[in-house]
Amino acid sequence: MQLGLINSAWAQAGRETAWGLEKTRQLGFDTVDIFTDPLDIDVRERRLIKDTADRLELPIVSICCVAVGLVDFNPSVQRFHRERCKAYLDLCYEYGARNLLLVLGEYVWQQEVIPPVEQWRVGIENVRALGAYAAGLGLEIALELEPFHLSLLNSVDTMVRFLDEVALPRTVRANCDISHLHLVRTPIEDVSKLAGRISHVHLSDCDGKVHGDLPPGRGSTPIADYLRAVSDTGYDGVVSIELEYSPEPERIEEWVAEAYSATDEIMRELCIRTGR
Repeated sequence: MQLGLINSAWAQAGRETAWGLEKTRQLGFDTVDIFTDPLDIDVRERRLIKDTADRLELPIVSICCVAVGLVDFNPSVQRFHRERCKAYLDLCYEYGARNLLLVLGEYVWQQEVIPPVEQWRVGIENVRALGAYAAGLGLEIALELEPFHLSLLNSVDTMVRFLDEVALPRTVRANCDISHLHLVRTPIEDVSKLAGRISHVHLSDCDGKVHGDLPPGRGSTPIADYLRAVSDTGYDGVVSIELEYSPEPERIEEWVAEAYSATDEIMRELCIRTGR
């Protein structure tokens, strides 16, 4: 497996995008995931990201998209988010990425006003439509398992059921987030249920209680056990470190370097690290 970084880790540094990509390459990462919105960046920033990644020989493998409106009860909101997601997929194609990392969102009003089965149906229909569009571009959609009580996809079993109902096995697949698996108390052996269905992997640590996206070793996540289970499914793609905010913003470079070293060590101990 290769080791990547989601570039949102550098957000609090307050520096330009190219600086973060250069730091990512200097630290030794094999790949990068881009967290941006094609509707919010101008053509110069759009081109800068691709040109910088190419210059650094740092492949862009995934672009992250949060589109909670895909399960909104308003048809107009759904239409907007379908078109927005298509713009993301176009950007994936332009950047030579492998997948769009897609976060669906949550049930509204505690599942008490809109029947949850209706939100589920809407999610299936919209993701199926986006999957067809992605297939035409030769891309995959990686759905993220979110560790929140009302998230549509908040367990391995709900992920499997959703993928089964979308029924586009070559295109719509799962993102396996290591700390999220821990937060929802996923038994290690349950990872095997995703065999042949994992498109991407996110990795971070947490305290087992609250979403944290910490460098490995700062929490209680059995990272090596989950990674071994992911490897046992036959997955041999990219593991992307996902970090949010360092408690000491001025030391963000050390925060990312720590995460890189800790993850690299785990992967090498498991004999699954390829790349640099």
